[in-house]
Amino acid sequence: MKKNLITVMVLALVLVNLVLTAVLTITILPQTKKANELITQVCSAIDLELRSGAVSGDTLRVPIDKVASYDIEEMTINLKDGGDGKKHYAVIQVSLSMNTESEGYKEYGGEKMAEKLSLIKNQINSIVSGFTYEEFTADQQGVQDAILAGLQQLFNSDFIVSVGFSKVTAQ
Repeated sequence: MKKNLITVMVLALVLVNLVLTAVLTITILPQTKKANELITQVCSAIDLELRSGAVSGDTLRVPIDKVASYDIEEMTINLKDGGDGKKHYAVIQVSLSMNTESEGYKEYGGEKMAEKLSLIKNQINSIVSGFTYEEFTADQQGVQDAILAGLQQLFNSDFIVSVGFSKVTAQ
C-alpha cells in the first residue's frame, strides 16, 4: 500500500513540475523576444553589426564589383620572441580589399596607394612583429583583423574593408 501511495505522490510532483515548467516557458519567452528586438533596434540605431567581434566582415556588405584589391609584395618580418630561444619570422604577401565607392578610396585608393606604400608596410610590420610564432600560426585571422584595424586607423577611413594573406610562410 505504501508503494502505491509513494508512486502517486511522485506522479503528482512530476505533473506539478511539468505545469510549472510550461508556465515559466510561456511567461519568459515573450519577454526574451522583446529584449532581442530591443537590442537589434539599438544596434541598428547606432549602426553596429551583431557579430562575434570580427572586424573584416565589412566586405560582406560591399558588392564584389565595388571592391578593388591592392597587392603588397612579399615582406619578411621578425616575430616577437616566444620564450623558446629561437628566432622566428614570417614571410607574407598581403592583399588589401578596398571599397571603390568610399570617400577614402577616392583620396587614397588606386594608384595613390603606391605613394603610401612605405607607411602601409611599416604599419603591417609593426603589427605582425607584435605576435609570437605560436600566436601568428594559431590565429592568422586575428592578425589580419589587427592589420585591418591598424590600416583603418592610419588612413582615418574605412575604405579598406579586408586584409588577406595571399602567401604565408612562418618559421
